[in-house]
Amino acid sequence: MIKHSIRLHPLGKELLVNDQTPLIDVLHEFGIEFPCGGKGTCGKCKVRLLAGEVETTVTHQQKLGKFGLSPDWRLACFSQCTSDITLEIEQFNHLILADESEFGFQPQQGYGIAIDLGTTTVVAQLIDLSSAKVLAVETMLNPQVKFGANLISRIQACLDGNSPEITRIIRSATGTMIELMLKKHPVEIHKVILVGNSIMQLIFSNCDVSPLSMYPFKTDNLGMKTFDPEELGWSFQVKDKVKFYPSIGSFVGSDILAGIAATGIHQKENYTALIDLGTNGEIVIGNKNQIVCASTAAGPAFEGASISMGMRAVSGAISSLNLVEEKIEAIVIGNTAPKGICGSALIDAVAILYKMELIGMFGEINSGESQIHLSGKVSLTQKDINEFQLAKAAIAAGLTILAKNLSVELSEIETIYIAGGFGNYINIGNVIATGMIESQEERIHKMGNTALIGAKMFLFSDSTITNAILAKTRHINLEGHPNFQDIYVDKMLL
Repeated sequence: MIKHSIRLHPLGKELLVNDQTPLIDVLHEFGIEFPCGGKGTCGKCKVRLLAGEVETTVTHQQKLGKFGLSPDWRLACFSQCTSDITLEIEQFNHLILADESEFGFQPQQGYGIAIDLGTTTVVAQLIDLSSAKVLAVETMLNPQVKFGANLISRIQACLDGNSPEITRIIRSATGTMIELMLKKHPVEIHKVILVGNSIMQLIFSNCDVSPLSMYPFKTDNLGMKTFDPEELGWSFQVKDKVKFYPSIGSFVGSDILAGIAATGIHQKENYTALIDLGTNGEIVIGNKNQIVCASTAAGPAFEGASISMGMRAVSGAISSLNLVEEKIEAIVIGNTAPKGICGSALIDAVAILYKMELIGMFGEINSGESQIHLSGKVSLTQKDINEFQLAKAAIAAGLTILAKNLSVELSEIETIYIAGGFGNYINIGNVIATGMIESQEERIHKMGNTALIGAKMFLFSDSTITNAILAKTRHINLEGHPNFQDIYVDKMLL
């Protein structure tokens, strides 16, 4: 069989692939993103052809023209490797939150693995159960990103007949991560705990996702899942069963169950909230007596998928913006020229532009132009601002409706914890200024990767904690609230 080499600049990597291998199949693990699932509608998978030939169809050329790309650019999702090529890729060195926060535990014998299986990123830690010490950490992009950035695209990929492959690649990836940690520390594994959203749980477990693709978006298949390593295709042994912890509701998974455990909401006297600003934005409000939770469609904007120059937290992304003497100053990851903007800076941008009266309360650009320059070649378009408004309104409306469900005012929520992919990097003052969270700054705390913290806590406990949380937790369908549309529209205002 004919083989070709793909050289990746500036990573210095070289791949050997078969003739006519789609680039989407090999580039996703190097940070190339496919938010639209390979449909060629987002332009995020652009790569520059430095040497060799990659043929383009008429449709491909039209796509390149639509995104204003010169002839040396290609969309990876529309390209195949038919000769030796050299590509320049822009997005790499992803910053993935691998939390090492301390927590209370009861010492045990042996070693365990905690895995936070996110829609976008996967984090695994090897834990000494006698001390809770983190011995090794592995992080990676979820290889399923080649099927699309969000949960809807993953569901659609399964419905299109890709379910066996999308399950296989995530099982293989998590197994490889564990093997890499065991090479550094060759120990006997006693426990493996996975947490993730409900779709990730169903896909990993090779279960049917179709019930969550249609009304009423419910399935009875969200309980605890257990596996032997062999059925997952893993080559190492685990003394206990591998466990994927139960989801709370249709789109609220065990990552939030773990987050509730990590924040101790289920034990608190006063009302406390948890907001996970990940790909599938989830919200929790509760105390020791009752807990309510819901999911929102906020993540794609915050993670760059629906923003024209949006990026994840990678080299070249503007991570924050500051207003200094009436001038906008940008901080760029990698201290390089800005190539795009990530979620934390998107929040800053809208807050600053509103303060400078460059945009109005409806998000309109006051100059009448179609975009506003931020830094370097990076601008924010009218559509980008509107996408942010939709995302922030989803969070704000979710908080309001959950509070109403508990018959409490937002002002009665004593503490609000922020978790998620970029929760540690946001400017809380700007979050409040945009109206995303209506609270006082001193009440809002960045909590880190609560899913991973909770997964580690589960290594040291039986099912008592999770059963206690599940017994007092209700999953709320936000869209089912009679005033949802009115509240949602109201929260779009800046």
